[in-house]
Amino acid sequence: MTASSPLRPLRQARGAAARRSGRRAEVLAALWLMAKGYRILGFRLATPVGEIDLLAQRGGVLAVVEVKSRTGLEAALEAVTWEQRARLRRAGALVAAGRAGLRHAVVRLDLMALAPGRLPRHVPDAWPGEGGLA
Repeated sequence: MTASSPLRPLRQARGAAARRSGRRAEVLAALWLMAKGYRILGFRLATPVGEIDLLAQRGGVLAVVEVKSRTGLEAALEAVTWEQRARLRRAGALVAAGRAGLRHAVVRLDLMALAPGRLPRHVPDAWPGEGGLA
């Protein structure tokens, strides 16, 4: 019989709190995008190459939106690694290719940065110049 770690309940509670906070941030981000005229197509959309926090469309643009709660915009931008961005680009291209109505959409990687006491910040095409979405 193995002894249970005394930190396990604390870690579980912190993990549950982080998941609740993340869901709240995603809902707030979705509401903000809808107010800007975007149509939300998916929350926490699982794909074979990675999960998309929010998938939103406005006109001919399909936005793969990464939602980050941080102290400021720079911290949110830096929190998304190059590898994560590459996975998100592949996931967005895969979703667009698999849905007839999205095949001709311009797929873009956006950031929604949320910080305590501040309005959400939507950054369209948050990491320009990193190449295509294939």
